[in-house]
Amino acid sequence: MRGARPDDDHAVRAIRAAACPLDVSPHCHSALLFAIADARFVLLGEASHGTDDFYRERAAITKRLIEDKAFDAVAVEADWPDALRVDRFVRGASGDSSALQALGDFRRFPAWMWRNQPVREFVDWLRASNQKKPIGERVGFYGIDLYSLYTSIASVLDYLDRVDPEAARRARYRYGCFDHFGEDTQAYGHAAAFDLGASCEEAAVAQLRELLEKRADPAGADVHFHAEQNARLVRNAEHYYRTMFKGRVASWNLRDRHMAQTLEALDAHLSAQRSRPARIAVWAHNSHLGDARATEMAEIGELNVGQLMRERYGAQCFNVGFTTAAGEVTAASAWDGEAERKRVNPPLAGSIEALLQEAGLGRFALILRNNEVLAEALAHARLQRAIGVIYAPATERQSHYFHARVGEQFDALVHLDHSSALEPLD
Repeated sequence: MRGARPDDDHAVRAIRAAACPLDVSPHCHSALLFAIADARFVLLGEASHGTDDFYRERAAITKRLIEDKAFDAVAVEADWPDALRVDRFVRGASGDSSALQALGDFRRFPAWMWRNQPVREFVDWLRASNQKKPIGERVGFYGIDLYSLYTSIASVLDYLDRVDPEAARRARYRYGCFDHFGEDTQAYGHAAAFDLGASCEEAAVAQLRELLEKRADPAGADVHFHAEQNARLVRNAEHYYRTMFKGRVASWNLRDRHMAQTLEALDAHLSAQRSRPARIAVWAHNSHLGDARATEMAEIGELNVGQLMRERYGAQCFNVGFTTAAGEVTAASAWDGEAERKRVNPPLAGSIEALLQEAGLGRFALILRNNEVLAEALAHARLQRAIGVIYAPATERQSHYFHARVGEQFDALVHLDHSSALEPLD
């Protein structure tokens, strides 16, 4: 993966020749939409979970996708039941009176990932945009992650209590297997992984199978689909928590497969509703959306959503990476820690961030797809920074950098040389 030392001077010249400066050109987003063409899945990444500029730029691109290319949904790196409340709000189907209220179910760490000012503004915009559309054409907001095991169980039971009390009784019996762990998912995973308690795998699989086999009333197809997705989440979350004690790669792969499966299920559901292929914008970290095959993670067997979606959909999938070189970020120092405003270290020598900074263009976009000159200039593996919900500047090389061939990893790249920290709502 490390390969020969790249010719940085040549790469900088190629970047300057191909770059579209975001600060001075009103046409950058139009150029990006032209490159996206008829892609049905636009994966919009971020190099950290706590950078305000990434959220705002991603929202601006998504608005154009909705307005100019009739995109049907925004799918985010969040849990399905938490995002459902937002979905109901933006469609005008909830009792919430504001985006702030609609974001109220995002309580699990790190709440600031979705309870922040740019997301609040986007949710308000999406609701207003939807009010101009017929009900059947309104854009949805969905979560594709799998951490909400117990919340999803409650959602399945609530649905069945309303439509089929006998099926609800069977579901309670099956899901009762999880009751011994007091909603402590890690305690369940540890017990199941080391044969310290009964595995709930068969119960979770059986419940999902029953929901998938039950034909929904067309009038309630959307609600039934939400129940199916929650049951799928329970099945995959059970497997995830059981696997997380057996190695990082296995649990990472299971999580990203779940996200890709959720996107495929959402595609099928929305395509059937609209009688045409659906179009979905996806918001998640670069590490999930850039093609893993172009990174050193592939050498240890890791895959991700970007790889799976490219393999499944080919050119209909267009992924956009985001990078920054300097500024501040909102992140914790440890899991479940408080959100802190932290200064981002200067990029390491030999990194893609240092190369993009050297170009001296500030904020710009690069279209990588179908640009052979740029692809050749960025063909070598370089260090790339990834900051999640935790940022450890003291161990930055070990904690936050990996090697990647950015020209293969993404179809486009947005670089924001200096960025600011995300402002949590709380």
